[in-house]
Amino acid sequence: MTLNVALGHRAPDFEAVDDRGQPVRLSDFRGRNVVLYFYPKDHTPGCTIEARSFNARLEEFHRRNTVVLGVSTDDVASHGRFRDRCGLGFRLIADPRKEICRTYGALGGVMGLLGWSRRVTVLIDREGVVRAIWEKVNPRQHPQEVLQKIDELGLN
Repeated sequence: MTLNVALGHRAPDFEAVDDRGQPVRLSDFRGRNVVLYFYPKDHTPGCTIEARSFNARLEEFHRRNTVVLGVSTDDVASHGRFRDRCGLGFRLIADPRKEICRTYGALGGVMGLLGWSRRVTVLIDREGVVRAIWEKVNPRQHPQEVLQKIDELGLN
């Protein structure tokens, strides 16, 4: 499936709820960079590694005025358990109706029929513009790649 976002274009806004049931919109973070990372499923090995890897570098993202947001099609309750189990310090966005994943073109499988998100990351700058996209990532090393790209683009 092809992504519905492009470099240099405005990232689509969304409204959803996070792992604590709190409302969240992408536009809430204007003035800060956003790492919007889509992942397939809470409590799975690769997704756990990726979440913990982002969490381990969270202070480095904060120093670069960057917010990390994880998105999957799991519900709020699953996200809450995943956050607690992994000790995550960033928000997980629940997308059980697959609206955000569909908007960004991040649904997995042929035509998105599998019903979960692909492992995709979108780096959005302070003005809401897409500055980098990763469609293939190594869950363990990916946060470092994102930090390097933030530095390379001078977004910190």
